[in-house]
Amino acid sequence: MIRHKEAMELVKDTLAKEQKKGSFALTIITGNSSVLQQRIFNEILEDSPFTFYVPGWNLGQIVVEYIRL
Repeated sequence: MIRHKEAMELVKDTLAKEQKKGSFALTIITGNSSVLQQRIFNEILEDSPFTFYVPGWNLGQIVVEYIRL
């Protein structure tokens, strides 16, 4: 388990690396932390080029997709 600050940095870094490679889909595991999930939405994903959703079958994860045209 990692702290929110470390998780936020890891998400930012991973998304940046994957975006440089091209199109991708990945899953971010947030577990039961709705606070972390909301921070990821607000601080990273909201104004980004990525599409994202929380699947109804597992509310403890965020699926992020990016398609380079």
